Amino acid sequence: MPTRDELRRRLRSERAALSADEQARRSAEIARHVIRSALFNRATHVAVYIPCRGEVDPLPVAAAARARGKRLYLPVLDPAHPHRLWFLPWHARERLQPNRYGIPEPVAPRGRRVSPRHLDLVLAPLVGFDRHGNRLGMGGGYYDTTFAFLAQRRHWQKPRLLGMAYAFQEVDDLTPEPWDVPLTAIATESGIFRPRGE
Repeated sequence: MPTRDELRRRLRSERAALSADEQARRSAEIARHVIRSALFNRATHVAVYIPCRGEVDPLPVAAAARARGKRLYLPVLDPAHPHRLWFLPWHARERLQPNRYGIPEPVAPRGRRVSPRHLDLVLAPLVGFDRHGNRLGMGGGYYDTTFAFLAQRRHWQKPRLLGMAYAFQEVDDLTPEPWDVPLTAIATESGIFRPRGE
């Protein structure tokens, strides 16, 4: 079995091999599935992300959310905690600046941050996933640390974590670490599916 780092390298290489046109085409298909889903339609507070390094582009979902009057949020690195995220409201035409990883974030005072518990739906980027809802991220643990309360307290009903992935990013089985937070569902070009056993 390949290690997680080996899987990351392989899947990131496959993702990077997609042309910009192919990324846009596949992302649009995935967005259509998300926009038609109950997960999206029942949500008022929706967190998205700015795609980088070939990630599925959730910005068509963001545009639909804005058109329907939903409130949008972007993740921001927490300067006081090395592996945790804040979420800040994201308004149209708001200025963004790159964080230490080069990912654009809102430029906003600390007082605007929103607790992850306030969100209804979080679109989560990923490198790989399996049919059990296990997510392989970049390895920094940001989403797992931020949403640890979901795994620790099973009665929490929100936010729902929706992984955004190309279908080829599915792997046979990811053995979860004790700190891994499972996804509620995964969206690919083939549609949206819930993990086995859910």
